[in-house]
Parts: sequence; C-alpha cells; structure tokens
Amino acid sequence: MSRLSRPILLALGAMLLAGCDGGADDGVVDVAFIGNSDSPFASGLRLGPAAQHVRAATAEGLVSLNEQGEIVPGLAESWIVTDDGLSYIFRLRNTQWPDGSRVTGQSARDALIATRRQLIGTSLGHDLAKVDAVLAMAGRVIEIRLQSPMPDLLQLLAQPELGLRQDGQGIGPMTMRREGDVAMLGALPPSRRGLPENPNWEEDYRQVTLRALPVEQALAAFAQGEVEVVLGGTLANLPLADTGPLSRGTVRLDPALGLFGLRVTAKDGMLADAELREALAMAIDRSDLLVPFNIAGWSPATRLAAPSQLIGEQIGPERWTNQAIEDRRGVARRRILTWRAANDRRSNEPLPLAIALPQGPGAELLLRELNADFEAIGIVLQRAEAGTRPDLRLVDRVARFPGLRWYLNQFNCALDNGACSTVADDLVAEASMASDAQQRTALLAQAEAALVDANAYIPLGSPVRWSLVRGQIDGFVENPWNLHPLFPLAQRPI
Repeated sequence: MSRLSRPILLALGAMLLAGCDGGADDGVVDVAFIGNSDSPFASGLRLGPAAQHVRAATAEGLVSLNEQGEIVPGLAESWIVTDDGLSYIFRLRNTQWPDGSRVTGQSARDALIATRRQLIGTSLGHDLAKVDAVLAMAGRVIEIRLQSPMPDLLQLLAQPELGLRQDGQGIGPMTMRREGDVAMLGALPPSRRGLPENPNWEEDYRQVTLRALPVEQALAAFAQGEVEVVLGGTLANLPLADTGPLSRGTVRLDPALGLFGLRVTAKDGMLADAELREALAMAIDRSDLLVPFNIAGWSPATRLAAPSQLIGEQIGPERWTNQAIEDRRGVARRRILTWRAANDRRSNEPLPLAIALPQGPGAELLLRELNADFEAIGIVLQRAEAGTRPDLRLVDRVARFPGLRWYLNQFNCALDNGACSTVADDLVAEASMASDAQQRTALLAQAEAALVDANAYIPLGSPVRWSLVRGQIDGFVENPWNLHPLFPLAQRPI
C-alpha cells in the first residue's frame, strides 16, 4: 500500500468504527460519488458514472437493472421475443410523461429513435448497430427489429443513456431537484409510474441525496457519518481505502467486467509497429502487477478479456502461456534493440514513452509496477504532459454487456481513439448481419484474433471498482456492471 497522510489515516480509522455503527434512520440516505461537483448533473448522452446513476433514477428505459445487476421491467411491463430472435415486442405501462401526456407506443418510439440518433459516432452507438427498426404498434406497444439476433439487447436497453425522455424529462422512478451541488432524489408516487395506488406508499421510501466530492472529501464524509454510501472508486484511488481484514463489510469490490489495459495512441515512431507493440505486452508480468493493491480474485488477461469474462464466446487461449516471463522479455528486448539500431537510437538510455493516467496513488503504484516490467526491455514510462498526445493511454472501462461485440466495439476505427484494425471492424460488421449463430460466433472470434494480432490494446486484466457502504444500508449489491441504482437505496428495509 502507498503511504497515506495522517488526516487520511485518521479518517479511515473513524470510518472503520462508523462502519460498525447501525445508526438511526432519519429518513434520508446520503450518497457521495467520487468526482467533481457538477458530474451528477450532466444533461447530454456522454455520461460519467455519477450522471449515469442520476439518469437511471430519473429516466427509466424500457427495462432497467436492479441492485443485483439483473434485467427487470422498466417502462415496459412485459415483453416477448420472437422465435427467430429478430423481434422484441414491449407492452408499456399505462403511465404519463412529466407534462401529463400519455406514454404511447409512438411517443416511446420517437424518444428511443432520438436517443439512438444522438449516440451515432460513440461506442454505445456501435453497440446499437444491430437495431434495424423501431416501430410503434397499437396503443402502448413498441417493437424493436434486429438485423440478426442479439441476446444482449435487453442488457443494452437497460443502460442509463437509453432511458426514455421527452423534452429532456424522464419518468422516474424518482424525481430530482438540485440544491447547490446536491441532487435531492425522491420516489415518485406509484400512480405516476403506472402502478396500482397505495395510500401509504410514502412510508416505504426514504429520500436520497447525492453529491460528488474529491476522493479525500468523500472518505472524510463517510468517516464522519455525513454519508452512508460512497460510489465511484477505481484502482487509481483504491489505496486511499483500506482493503485489509478490518474493513470487510465496509469496502465493497464489484466483480466488474470490462477493459483494463493500455491503448496505443501513438501513430508514428516505435509503436507504429505491431510487433513492437506486442513487445510491450510481452514484458508485463500480470500475475504480480496488482500485488501491492491486496485485491483477491483479480483476473489478469493477455487478450481483450480473460476467458472467464466471455463465457460462451469463442476466443483464442491466453497468450505466451508456454513462455517464462524472462524468455518473453528476452524476445521483446531483442525487438527493441533491432528497432533502435535501425533508427539510429544507439544510446544505452531507456527509450521514453508518454502515458496518460488518472491522478491518484493507485495510478502511481500502477506506473511504478509497469516501469519495473518495461525497464527489463529498455523502456521507461513517463506521465504525458497536459495538452500533448500520449503514446499510451490507460483504458479503465466497465462493460455494458458481456458479449465479445462490446469489447470489439471499443476499438472501432471510426472512434479515432488510437491504433485499431479495419479487418476486425469489417468482421464485426459482417457478424452483425449474419443470421446463423455459429457463423456470427466464428466471425466475432476472427475479429478478436485480428485485433489481438494488431496489438492496438495491451490488456492487463479486469477493471477494479469499489464502494464504501455503511453496515445498515440495504439495497446495495456488488454486481458486474458497477451500476448501483439509487431507487433500491431509497426503499426502507422490510
């Protein structure tokens, strides 16, 4: 662990004591999100984690995610899937938009199409590429037709950005008002949500307040009992939370799926060569990389994702399993030396590469560990200066759905985020049109192999996400999506 300042140590000590305190129910659940004060109030469709949680609470989609990360009804009270998997038909609840107009199949269709249009050019827009048409049926029925079957469609529709809105306003299950830097969230009456009347409904819910704070302030607020839940923890700030045995029941680690690795952003120089990009990937000893963080069960990966994250998908085996780390580094070192000789870089000084990392003691630890690995092949990493294009950028992103297509879409060349593979993109597009399940699976496997061969991404493993949760709080469950809906937190324990 990194050395912590005395104020943080004192705060953590108080935190551990506070975590054991049942506390009184004052009718309010106070939540802090790690981030800047404006982050919960973003109004567009490129949302950070805090804004995603607010959007999910105030603008339901056709379906939603519950606290376990499972698909549950949202504005759609029921749905059916045709036998060929090409059509999803949703029956909407009998409810109203905030302006009092009825939610119809037509208005829901219009809202979904408008959202999809705004997502063009984003990775989430690529995820929606299989949607062929959105149709309004009779009354409160909407149909989504696909170009080819997509088992993960419901998971995608449950994403906060896919919450249905009209004139920027959604339909609960909560309403939000802003007081300074605090979002005040309260449950909507059942009648406003298209549910049966319940005269005593208010007895079942508490208010939720949410504010975004720098990590040190969020920890201090938790330690002092000002908030019951802290969300938004990543590896970059994990050393500020105690993950030792005394904190069990307080620090909660999600079994997150997604990407955690280095994106190659350099367009020239040494990293323009796929074999030299592979040399960097070969030099990393992933089994020891996160040892300083004291995390149990972390999954390293040498491909887009660890095979355990992609159950049912066809991907190749982990790379270099038959080579000892020193042998791998020997191969990598020879490639670097060959490049140096060919480019008149004969100095014995390590070659510098600029890397973009978030701020935080965890990022410094990661940089230290990576440098220890790269030093063995004649490379040194330096933090990229602000305003300059880095050679490498840390990718730390939780998956939207567990399919291989999500991972591939993050590196689509149209996003212009760094090295990529047009071959992989073409194969993904072909897979999206294929009607045969075996053919789709095979094409995606070929796309993954092409992207891995391009070494546009140097994988490290699965992302790390953590939260702090007071002992008496219900409605919080660790899940693979790192989405912890606020509505369940508002429900009083039975």
